[in-house]
Amino acid sequence: MKSIRVASYNIRKAIGTDRRRVPERVIDVLNEVDADVIALQEADRRFGVRSAALPPWLLESLSPYKPVPLNVHVDSMGWHGNAILVRKEAEVGAHDVLHLPCLEPRGATMAEVRLPDKGGKTGLRIFGMHLDLSGLWRRKQAAAVIHAAGLRDTMPTVLMGDLNEWSAGRGCLADFARHFSFAPCGRSFHARRPVAQLDRIMHCGQLKLIASGVHESAAARRASDHLPIWAEFKLS
Repeated sequence: MKSIRVASYNIRKAIGTDRRRVPERVIDVLNEVDADVIALQEADRRFGVRSAALPPWLLESLSPYKPVPLNVHVDSMGWHGNAILVRKEAEVGAHDVLHLPCLEPRGATMAEVRLPDKGGKTGLRIFGMHLDLSGLWRRKQAAAVIHAAGLRDTMPTVLMGDLNEWSAGRGCLADFARHFSFAPCGRSFHARRPVAQLDRIMHCGQLKLIASGVHESAAARRASDHLPIWAEFKLS
């Protein structure tokens, strides 16, 4: 069975470290990462109709990806900025949005994806999230995501996103660690000089981690203030 590559990327509404909004640069980085499934954060603009930061026609014409159809806002790609991209040939099954406890608007997304595989189809459940700046609310939100993941059957599961947790092994990280394993991806923020592991990928015991890391290309250092992280898995 071939491996499955996932990635998480806070694209900062396609505003780069030069403070210019250039969605084409983000798509270039997505193509470099070359993952099968990508969780995006800050994928929609914050105000107005909250239109997608990556225009649909650009994503269609310049990448091998399509968004999971969350159908929350007409012009948006995601839910409170969280979106999931999959390869165009992938089959998307059940998908949903999660309402998280919050002071400011926060949410998470879930999608069950089947990917072409040498032996047929490989199913994977993905949760994408962007947690609060407040440690107390992060822990409440982590509990809600863990609860949602536990309500479903035992499909191989990956959780990923910008957890906004600066501490090492405390707070929401300790909460997630009681249920899932962390891929040691590395420091992803700030893109110009990474000092913090704010972005994380977690997985259940059905998945065997092969490799993981931070994508540190020249394009990635310009496209957003976060670098994308990635992990590669096989079913254990």
